[in-house]
Amino acid sequence: MVTIKAVGAAAAVVVVVAAGVVYWEFDNLVPIVGLGVNYVRFFDAPKGTLTTERAGSSVAQDKLQDPVHTPSAQAKAADAATSSKDWPSYNKTLTSERFSELDQITKDNARGLSVLCTYDTAQYTGFNSGLLEIQGALVFSTEYDIFSIDPNTCKENWRVHETYTPATPQGVNRGPAFYDDMLFRGTQDGRVLAYDFKTGKKLWDVRIADPKRGESAPAAPIAWNGLVFIGNAGGDIKGVKGRMYALDAKTGKIVWEFYLVPKSPGDVERGPEAPSTLTGATWSTPPGQPITGGATWTSYTLDPSDGVLYVPGGNPAPDFALSERGGENLYSGSIVELDAKTGAYKGHFKIVPKDWHDWDVSAAPVVTSTASGKKILLEAPKDGHLYAIDLASQKQIYRIPVTKIENADAPFEPGKAVHFCPGSTGGAEWNGPAYDPKNNLVMIGEVQWCTTVTVQPKEKVQEIAEGKPWSGMDSINPYNVWGKSDPVFDWAGWVYAVDADTGAWSWRVKSNYPVQSGVTPTAGGVVFFGDMGGNFYALDADTGEKLWGQKIGGAIGGGVITYETNGQQRVAVATGLTEVIWPSEQTTAKVSVLGVKPK
Repeated sequence: MVTIKAVGAAAAVVVVVAAGVVYWEFDNLVPIVGLGVNYVRFFDAPKGTLTTERAGSSVAQDKLQDPVHTPSAQAKAADAATSSKDWPSYNKTLTSERFSELDQITKDNARGLSVLCTYDTAQYTGFNSGLLEIQGALVFSTEYDIFSIDPNTCKENWRVHETYTPATPQGVNRGPAFYDDMLFRGTQDGRVLAYDFKTGKKLWDVRIADPKRGESAPAAPIAWNGLVFIGNAGGDIKGVKGRMYALDAKTGKIVWEFYLVPKSPGDVERGPEAPSTLTGATWSTPPGQPITGGATWTSYTLDPSDGVLYVPGGNPAPDFALSERGGENLYSGSIVELDAKTGAYKGHFKIVPKDWHDWDVSAAPVVTSTASGKKILLEAPKDGHLYAIDLASQKQIYRIPVTKIENADAPFEPGKAVHFCPGSTGGAEWNGPAYDPKNNLVMIGEVQWCTTVTVQPKEKVQEIAEGKPWSGMDSINPYNVWGKSDPVFDWAGWVYAVDADTGAWSWRVKSNYPVQSGVTPTAGGVVFFGDMGGNFYALDADTGEKLWGQKIGGAIGGGVITYETNGQQRVAVATGLTEVIWPSEQTTAKVSVLGVKPK
């Protein structure tokens, strides 16, 4: 009996200790346990499959033999700054078209693609970095490291590791920016860092966000005219407000700061306040509840022809509980136009009018001129639609679904579970549209994965402390904070190709894995992308026909770029995204370089 009591007492102590460890180390345990769960989930992962549908003859296809498109002024200005053989910014050009003028890889020889070399970071991380290739170096980043490798052999040039405590367990970074022989990146503890491009030597270190409040800076900056542009993330954390910054490229000094949601008394000022017309009139919050959201966490677009910066504004919070935020909630769910030099407000487009699904307007938009001569803005947020806006008239041209849409208008009520598509982790996340001027097609990768949400009673929503996740989801399961996703493999991915002027889809392909990578069309008539199963594809850009496809590594959720090195066109791909939110094969983050070997 004594022995049984002793064993029972020991067991009780173990339980108490374990509970204490879980309580005090919760943020550290969630990703560890989550990665273990995902490892088990992927024991029986299916092979990648791809199906193509064509809409028949379309306006876009009628123009294939005699394209009337001419490059826009802003595209010419961006190209003049660097060789078209490189990939110098997150979306190649500052205007974010993602189109490459390289044409060595064609519809005829793409079937000869193969992986030529691979660089292994030896890290298990949320690898969705954009990739840069410039001046003979391939550059990318993870949560803690920045890398420079040879773009032909994958041999490491240099690697710099940063040690810090991140604001949240989500280990992501969306890549660096390049300007004037310098590299710039954000960190998960809210800083922006600058490095010497050739050596990796750190040049400066500036804080734009407070990690103790849950703020971070994972976005891929862009740089222009001596300035570096980046904002803070954390808009799902109670009390965090999205802000946009311009920093001096040489010194890191904050040139201007712009609040993407209304500024309140006591809010921190980190730099000169940019002119803004925003007031609290578009937000109605209960007493004691802070305006929250509008943060930015992917990348940005800039039109060099007129100096306008386009900033995607993320979700308002609490994500699912409308009771805590009446009104339009500006500028969340919007594309905001700012004067890049001064930060002054110029205008905005409210893309997601009233968001209660966590449908951020997150990805950088495309700004380009179409075959008809219109200058347009193209955006694909998480709501599963593709939007086109005429920049001359400031009017929406079209809004079309590009993934599964279900229960999008169903209200959320306490005690009532609502299943909706796209879920809080779909349609388009951090990689936006691409534009192919040779066939006037807009191409966008999408996620088809649905979510079920039961919203908390108003009193519980308001009880959440500042600095904590604030979704309004009624669940004690920490993995369901942003809603309960459908079972793994009850998902799909899409790439849609849409006529840029009319919005009519020309072709679409469906993968059995979500598509989150960059989509990259080329002058060779080939478009590249990957899926979350690690499958990489080359398609005919005019028809969507699969030319080549192969599993090349872990989940592909980051950069897909093409460039020329030693006279040969190459394609670089970021593989191995391992993150709690995204079930995937558990493998280290890698960059693979592909090409067609000369005959």
